[in-house]
Amino acid sequence: MTASLPMYDTTTTRAANDRLWRLIRQQLRHGPVDLDRQSDPHDTWNDPGLVLSQTCGLPYRSVLHDSVALVGTPDYRVRGCPQGYYKSYVVVRKDDPRRDIGDFREAVLARNDVRSQSGWAAIEGYLAENDVGFSFVGHTLDTGSHLRAAEAVAAGRADIAALDAVTWTLIKRESAVAGQLRVLLSTRPTPGLPFITSAGNDVDRLFDAIASAIPALSGRDRGRLLLKGIVRIPKEAYLAEPLPPE
Repeated sequence: MTASLPMYDTTTTRAANDRLWRLIRQQLRHGPVDLDRQSDPHDTWNDPGLVLSQTCGLPYRSVLHDSVALVGTPDYRVRGCPQGYYKSYVVVRKDDPRRDIGDFREAVLARNDVRSQSGWAAIEGYLAENDVGFSFVGHTLDTGSHLRAAEAVAAGRADIAALDAVTWTLIKRESAVAGQLRVLLSTRPTPGLPFITSAGNDVDRLFDAIASAIPALSGRDRGRLLLKGIVRIPKEAYLAEPLPPE
């Protein structure tokens, strides 16, 4: 059995995530003692022994939805979004004179991962939906994380990045790099990063365990995790989102 909470696991949230998992495990009365932080999340999500993890909306709808079970979606009460939804903030250097997304044709986009909803699908969707007239395909710098994407923009190795709204809040809390950046725009809300489990597991029991564990956390831990609750977003809402170019 394995469990992980990899998506918002940072220096200031790690201990709170451990306590959240312990409370969930107490409700379930089974599961691994510790969260898995060694395995590649994409391997964990496909583990037939997966008890619980959190994935990104893009890998869920592109490859995972037929092989895992959707448990629910954490609610971070992102400003301007329905419960359980989130968006991306598109950031540039604070001293960059360009004020319109159309001015960034052929600029370099720092991208955490081609498989990222917030770092790739969201901004490509914004460009297409608003008829901006170009794509960042062929003009990307893959960094491996949102924080490193932000650092790449601040350092001048890239011009622009799309950052998960929850992660942007964490970056502002944890890193001085946020002070070197400004928000150019935000993308439209999309379903947030869902909790998943191996197909065949009892999703209602897992949902109830998480729903009980969140309010059992201390107020300090809930604040560190930015976590307000868990909601049910239909699978169809995830699958309705378009896939980005590769």
